[in-house]
Amino acid sequence: MLPARQFGTLRLADVLTSSLSSIEGLSNILDLGQTNKAVVLLADGLGVSSLRARPGHARFLNSLLTKSSVVDGVFPSTTAAGITTLTTGVAPGQHGLVGYRVRDADRDRVVNQLTGWDDDMRPETWQRARTVFERAADAGIPGFAIGPRRYTTSGFTQAALRGAHYVPAESVSDRFAAARHLLDTEPRALVYVYVPELDVAAHAHGWESERWLAALENLDGAAARFAAALKADEGLLVTADHGIIDVPMTRHVLFDTVPELIGGVRHIGGDPRCLHLYLEPELGSDSGAALADTWRGIEGHRAWVFSRAEAVESGLFGGVAPEVLPRIGDVIVAARKLIAYYDSREPNQSARSMVGQHGSLTDEELRVPLIRSGTFSA
Repeated sequence: MLPARQFGTLRLADVLTSSLSSIEGLSNILDLGQTNKAVVLLADGLGVSSLRARPGHARFLNSLLTKSSVVDGVFPSTTAAGITTLTTGVAPGQHGLVGYRVRDADRDRVVNQLTGWDDDMRPETWQRARTVFERAADAGIPGFAIGPRRYTTSGFTQAALRGAHYVPAESVSDRFAAARHLLDTEPRALVYVYVPELDVAAHAHGWESERWLAALENLDGAAARFAAALKADEGLLVTADHGIIDVPMTRHVLFDTVPELIGGVRHIGGDPRCLHLYLEPELGSDSGAALADTWRGIEGHRAWVFSRAEAVESGLFGGVAPEVLPRIGDVIVAARKLIAYYDSREPNQSARSMVGQHGSLTDEELRVPLIRSGTFSA
């Protein structure tokens, strides 16, 4: 049972690549006119559905949100996959970050793609694609990434933002100020601004919480002030890596309590709304299909379930490079109802306090804004 999901023509992968093409004076899929300086702001977790649901708290962003200012993110709808697709212009099956936690087959382990980088998982080789910033440097265009100081030297930054000069700035207003300084001092520039505050608030309190609304209002006000000061050769795009849905603890599914669902499973990766199940290596080649059938029989009424072969054939990860294939689960379970899957055998159950969730194929998780301002105005 493959998900009946048709991805749109415009994708998150097109945003930063089109911005670079605009600076180079080249045609691009987003039809961005020629400019000298482009700013792409990624608001982590800002889905279209959440933004539209709170027009009074984001008057500026909603004023520019039209039917044409919506694009599809990536599957799985998780930060590691989404940001890397933005910054490389290719699908997860090519850049290699195919989930939140994925298998490192050579070392028989599951690794966190945001925080699990070590000497055995080198960001410069594990992330396989050249970044848009590296391509910009080839064209003589400086690239910059602006975000919180704590991410300056992280493994994920080295993987996804290679070629960009990282500019640390703690608050949202500080990041906009840093972007404004770059626009004022560089004759040409490709600038990426990262805003994690919405995602942090959603995970802890939910996207319908006061904390999330306060973060949205802060972003909206800062974006409005920045956009108002853009000059004739400066463009701004606001987008996101994924959306968020709130899942109450009463909707947690402890899948390990059904023995049939974990038979032959060696490792569990992914997100609570998008599981990657990795089987014992000695099992036969048809074991993934068999486990997928078992999951469909038990959970098919509230989840899309497919084997690795089915997921690859359907194009969910884009074209998949051979070395990336083992990182994808033998079985993928993507929630389509308001649920989240957890393993009660895990010694640390703190993740179950998370309210805001993402990772699956629903519109709420996949559809993200592409808001244009300055010379990029529609």
